[in-house]
Amino acid sequence: MIDELLDGSGSLSSEVEAAVRAAAAVEIVPRHRRLAAHEIVEKNGPHDLVTVADRAAEAHLTAALTRLLPGSVVVGEEAVHADPAVYEALHGDAPVWIVDPVDGTRQFVRGEAGFCSLVALARRGEVLAGWTYAPVPEEMAVAVRGHGARLNGTPLRAGSPAPGTVLEVATSHPDYTTAGQKAALAGLATDGGVRATPCGSAGLAYLDVARGATDALVFTWEYAWDHAAGLVLVEEAGGTHLTLSGEPFRVTGGNTLPFTAARDDTTAARVRALLTAQ
Repeated sequence: MIDELLDGSGSLSSEVEAAVRAAAAVEIVPRHRRLAAHEIVEKNGPHDLVTVADRAAEAHLTAALTRLLPGSVVVGEEAVHADPAVYEALHGDAPVWIVDPVDGTRQFVRGEAGFCSLVALARRGEVLAGWTYAPVPEEMAVAVRGHGARLNGTPLRAGSPAPGTVLEVATSHPDYTTAGQKAALAGLATDGGVRATPCGSAGLAYLDVARGATDALVFTWEYAWDHAAGLVLVEEAGGTHLTLSGEPFRVTGGNTLPFTAARDDTTAARVRALLTAQ
């Protein structure tokens, strides 16, 4: 079934899309703006939250996705929190579904619209496809390696920033950065042609790069569930990504951080140079 997905035939992509929509409709949307206090829990501090919707949606997706692709496994944010050894599946031979059931949990808890569900399919460290679904505006972005990216069925092209315009760059939120990471991000401020703004949902930031609404993003962490779907989406829309070492980002880890994803090669190189100037 994976081979059919990658040669543009078969129904796996549409079946995954349906599964993502169903999980959101059943487990996430009904709880939006209706969470009780006991349904919100801190994981590693006040900025790292999990809700009953996160856990229920991940369980829903785990069952649905492994049923669609027998022999596959799931690396989900909540499963890894419960058992860090689950993350090692990214290094194995089995196809891996990488799942973030609610990306932008803080926004979700506040009753805002800036959250999404992220699913990616990877094999031996290569991301083959990604699904980004923002249920409140009902936006579904799908990217299949070698077959482009689409938003609600319309092709996505990242394009390039217009010459001379200020680059709009989304960055890691200060709440999630160390002193050293803040110093690297400060390099963006040395270029008057760059406007850096902390983002909420990583998945929606990637979508904005893929559709040309944001020129680049810079992130300081490498959890695969936050990045896998977005990276393939940006690539298939014509963009690129670079780590601080100048290599592409690897979902299996070991990256030199921070890293950038951008609308084009020139923008990525410019942003990386600013990050390494500190």
